[in-house]
Amino acid sequence: MNALLEIAGQICKILIPVHGEVFYGKPRSNVGICTLSSMNLLKEIASSDLLEKIAVAGRLLSENKGIDVLIKYVTKNPTLDTIIVCGAEVSGHLAGHSLLLLHKYGVDQNNRIANSPSPDPVLVSSEAEIRQFQRQVKIIDMIGNTSLDEIRSAAGSL
Repeated sequence: MNALLEIAGQICKILIPVHGEVFYGKPRSNVGICTLSSMNLLKEIASSDLLEKIAVAGRLLSENKGIDVLIKYVTKNPTLDTIIVCGAEVSGHLAGHSLLLLHKYGVDQNNRIANSPSPDPVLVSSEAEIRQFQRQVKIIDMIGNTSLDEIRSAAGSL
């Protein structure tokens, strides 16, 4: 079954390429924005004045590798203490919900995000990195919200 999923994943990469997009703003800012699968929202943020007020804006499409990348970024950037999670949830993967659950409950003994309904929420991040991530950042849950004005308002209030 795992081999079949791996093959399907490789086919999807070829047929539906998803380019990793991250936009960097003010290096010393304490706020990051995660737009989940809302690529148009990410591009709106990148071309707006909001990028001048936040450290980074990016997307999150997977409940495993994507979250591992986010954990690594956070732990290497100690000034980042808030992540606004917004945009449309990733259908089938529920990456945003898995991120919220990771922050709240951590992982089990198999490094699986506790209580996650996602299909494969298994991380490679170390227990120490996960604990640091949980301590370091506060997550603002705006999942489903794609209003640039509302996201700008939330970021401005931090």
